[in-house]
Amino acid sequence: MKVPTGPSGPYRLLARALTAGVLVSASACSLHGVMRPADAPSVEPPATSAAPSLTDAQASAALITQGELGGRWSATQGGATWRDGLLKTRTDAPDCQRLLDGLYAEDLLGEPTGARAVVGLDESGNAAQLRYQVAAYAAPSEVDAKLAWLRTLPSKCAQFTSTDVRGGRLNVTVVPSVLPGVGDAREGLRLTMSDASAANAGDGSGAAPMLTLDFAAVRVGDRAVSLTNGGLGGAAQDSTQQAVQIGTQRLQDVLAGRPPTTAPVEPTTVPATPTTAPVKPTTMPVHPTTAPVNPLTMPVHPTTAPVNPLTGRPTEPLTESPADTDNTTADPADTADTADTADTADTAGTADTADTADTAQEG
Repeated sequence: MKVPTGPSGPYRLLARALTAGVLVSASACSLHGVMRPADAPSVEPPATSAAPSLTDAQASAALITQGELGGRWSATQGGATWRDGLLKTRTDAPDCQRLLDGLYAEDLLGEPTGARAVVGLDESGNAAQLRYQVAAYAAPSEVDAKLAWLRTLPSKCAQFTSTDVRGGRLNVTVVPSVLPGVGDAREGLRLTMSDASAANAGDGSGAAPMLTLDFAAVRVGDRAVSLTNGGLGGAAQDSTQQAVQIGTQRLQDVLAGRPPTTAPVEPTTVPATPTTAPVKPTTMPVHPTTAPVNPLTMPVHPTTAPVNPLTGRPTEPLTESPADTDNTTADPADTADTADTADTADTAGTADTADTADTAQEG
């Protein structure tokens, strides 16, 4: 009788299937430790949990103040009316229209994706307005792309014509503006608007600008400061440059954890204290001015005893008018007549005495 040494037929197929299953299970167990490191990134915290590049408190601390630009700047009293009348105009050039829209909406750098802070200031000299913003964006490349587009506008929109809501036509000029070399990247523009009808009058004088507006932007990492400065009375370029210089430094100080630079504010208040010191000395001369009053009255007493210039003796108070006195004392003729009379009398008396004496001797 033949003894079977292994499974045959259906049993052999079942055995092979069981063996394959065991091998696959063993392989999976042996490779489980090797595959685990590849799954490690799935347990890392999501990227959205990273700290923001700019907080609301930092954005507010990085804003410039009115004292840092000089005494003629103060907190704004509201948006100027020329914004609607001049910036909300239409033109056929797409890039130029995008510029006008961006100036009106204050978003030439795009919509911020992080914290932002804004301050508005009014200038008393030429009624200009300055709007200053600190904001965070998605990436530095996003801000650089906007700055590169702004750099093309002085050639694309050097001169163009826009139409306001009433149908009036305006000549618009765009030129580059020089900014301090601060931050990682920067760009500046100056836009002017004038009445097209006055410029085309044919008198050769052109038209005075109705609006002068500066725009400036500086990138610091993925943050940026931007501003507009100007109005119907013009735009002071030194104020634009000063705001860019001071504002960029303040943002860098805030991001580095340093106290914001506020040195320009203090000198404006220091002179106020010394100006009150001279008030006290000015009151001291008031007392001496009363002392000379008595000496002025002293000469009054000698004038009550006048001296007669003819006799050298004090005279009595006059009872006659000055005219009568002058006639009595100052007539030389009367004096001479009196003297002659006296001489004649003396001579006659002397002659009589001599005749009497001669007669007595003869008798």
